Amino acid sequence: MVDTVVFILAAAICLTGALGVILARNPVHSALMLVMTLFGIAVQFVALEAHFLAAVQVIVYAGAIVVLFLFVIMLLGVDRAQNLELSVLPVQKWAALVFAAGSLAILALLVMVVKEPVTGAEAIGGSATGDENVRLLARSLFSDYVYAFELTSLLLVIAVIGAVVLARKPKNVVGVAPEPGNEA
Repeated sequence: MVDTVVFILAAAICLTGALGVILARNPVHSALMLVMTLFGIAVQFVALEAHFLAAVQVIVYAGAIVVLFLFVIMLLGVDRAQNLELSVLPVQKWAALVFAAGSLAILALLVMVVKEPVTGAEAIGGSATGDENVRLLARSLFSDYVYAFELTSLLLVIAVIGAVVLARKPKNVVGVAPEPGNEA
């Protein structure tokens, strides 16, 4: 019963934080909602008795990565809401929609193709307890899940590049008068 309550509360925290990341107009508030999401995931790890992963979640992601995001946001001066209606690439919204629909279609296809879903059975390699815990975790992460690790690092780099692109201020073109109120 307690496990169910903890799961529901942590899932609600995760979902609220994830929606806040997307819907917040202020980038600083969005980054803080990301911290909320990451702490909710850490609570889920603790509920699964994966204390090492929970500590890594809090220290690495909620601590270091979000602090890096906040540093980039503050350094580039994007700590206020901006009007993003003026799109440089008019097809960007349609391309994003096509990409999202394709990604969802691939995900649905993968879900239907998988013959043996996760069953909760014991792992083939045995349980990861005792002195071998960290070594087995490292071997698993850097052999079976190395592509997921690399993909995560790629997504973080893309997020930082996205923050830089959003923070970029357009330069005045020679011969073109700036908009009223935007004189530099």
